[in-house]
Amino acid sequence: MPRPYDLPPMTALVCFEAAARKLSFKEAASELNVTPAAVSHQIKGLEAELGLALFRRQHRGVDLTEPGAYLFLALQRGFETMSDAVRETRGPQEAEDVTVQATTAVSAFWLTPQIATFWREHPEIVVSQRVTDVAGTGSGADLSIHYGAAAEVDEACEVLFHDEILAVGTPAFAAAHGIASVADLPDVPLIHVTAEDTGWTGWADWLAHFGEEPPRSRGLTVNNHMIALQLARDGAGAVLGWTGLIGPLLERGELVPLVAERMASPQVFYLRTHPRASAPPRAFRDWLVRAQDGAARIPPGQP
Repeated sequence: MPRPYDLPPMTALVCFEAAARKLSFKEAASELNVTPAAVSHQIKGLEAELGLALFRRQHRGVDLTEPGAYLFLALQRGFETMSDAVRETRGPQEAEDVTVQATTAVSAFWLTPQIATFWREHPEIVVSQRVTDVAGTGSGADLSIHYGAAAEVDEACEVLFHDEILAVGTPAFAAAHGIASVADLPDVPLIHVTAEDTGWTGWADWLAHFGEEPPRSRGLTVNNHMIALQLARDGAGAVLGWTGLIGPLLERGELVPLVAERMASPQVFYLRTHPRASAPPRAFRDWLVRAQDGAARIPPGQP
């Protein structure tokens, strides 16, 4: 009997989603309570069924290929929809100490290290993340991180950082295209992010800020900032990076500023507290805000 849906085995999809979200077979295995070999076996089977590679295996870990990134986003949306339905069906229950909603990029590059530091200081409070790049989901979270214009009169919002936007690419990309000034950028391959309800500054606006013409070269367009950064790390083009997020990539030299110019971000990253949030979420919120105040609200080299 044919399967009602054209899907590979669900176990393989669950393993792939966890490995793609963590960018680590080992961390995915820990989350799923299986061995890394089991995760690797499931993903190899999935790649064989699809007839293409979903990951690039590297010495220090794995990265998603373009088909892998596409499948990851689709699975993420599907799992989020199922999770919301199960949560509503289950009804009231004892929840985690703290739940925080964030996008994939914010979670991977900024929030996860913050949570690790907080947990070392406050092991009695467990912080869980709801990672979503789909607007309007995850409304049940105690806290949520957004990029936009946080209303100063809204007591539920706290500004985390107001950063800068710079053009970045790999060192090899910079050398190959001989980029010496902003005037060179309209003619090189550019990676564009077009995601609804995000407010991301695009290349045309960034170049106009420095008195330059819009892009003249053909480029790649994606709807997810983390995928855009991955494409840039693969040398596919230049991408705009927010200093509040890409610090780890700059520190490791995976991406470098292509020109010295930086544009102040027109929006801020802010934290919203749900009205029903209890004491633990509010304690974590206060800790995050204090940590950013201590870092002058602009973490070194990091949307």
